[in-house]
Amino acid sequence: MEKRLIIIDSNALLHRSFHALPPLMTKSGQETGAVYGFLLTLFKAITDLKANYVVACFDTKMPTFRHEMFQDYKAQRPATPSGIVSQIPIAKEVLEAFKIPVFAKEGVEADDLIATICAKTPETEIYIVSGDLDNTQLVNESIKVYTLGKGIKDTVIYDINKVRERFGVNPEQMVDFRALTGDASDNIPGVAGIGKKTAAEIIQKYGTIKNLYEELSTDTAVLKPKVKEMLKLNKESALMSRELSLMKKDVDIDFKIEDCKFGNFDQNKVEEIFTKLEFNSPISRLASIKIIN
Repeated sequence: MEKRLIIIDSNALLHRSFHALPPLMTKSGQETGAVYGFLLTLFKAITDLKANYVVACFDTKMPTFRHEMFQDYKAQRPATPSGIVSQIPIAKEVLEAFKIPVFAKEGVEADDLIATICAKTPETEIYIVSGDLDNTQLVNESIKVYTLGKGIKDTVIYDINKVRERFGVNPEQMVDFRALTGDASDNIPGVAGIGKKTAAEIIQKYGTIKNLYEELSTDTAVLKPKVKEMLKLNKESALMSRELSLMKKDVDIDFKIEDCKFGNFDQNKVEEIFTKLEFNSPISRLASIKIIN
């Protein structure tokens, strides 16, 4: 069987699961709904994709190089709900029981770790399991994003064509697209007055932000006067927004894909943790997951 690697965008998936599922709590009062949804999605992905390698990436609490570049990066976000924060260590404990390697590094985000792992495994088929679409810039012939639809059970796979269909640009142009549209969830400013449709049209026409601003500097760019004016006024914002959106592919981590081989876990240990968390349904699915691998 060829190598098929799942990379878990853990914080994003926990966050999405927390809001997608009804509250779930142990008798002792520990919230567990985010971890439960996290596991259901992971099990479904492993089963659907017949994945035989799995790795998980997490954010840390520390500021990143993006905060140094732009102090208001993610500044508008409310504090992460305590219900999610308390479940992050639990998710890591479950991953450890499954012998799934966990990566987290101060100064960078999980997205940068994901991008780096992708760069380190160019010959491997990769599925990024996430709760959002930030990772679509990494999509190519061998990398896809496996994300949640309306709920936990509904999933969507973003390949090259799906990214084009959704955003109107190629995956490698997503950083240029976000340079124009910005990203409200990350407080990336983009260019004021440029929406997604206009941004897609601009990127389709000029390919990259670099090409766009070269044309604007010679005043040969064929754009509506108001759009041209907004682009010129917000050039610095656009260029900074591109840098904020671009994922690092050279984070210094000790990643070896063979460490991610999935299936050689202690089922008794996993069942013990599930019992402690009062999870019943996931336990019955362990056998089928082990058979696949």
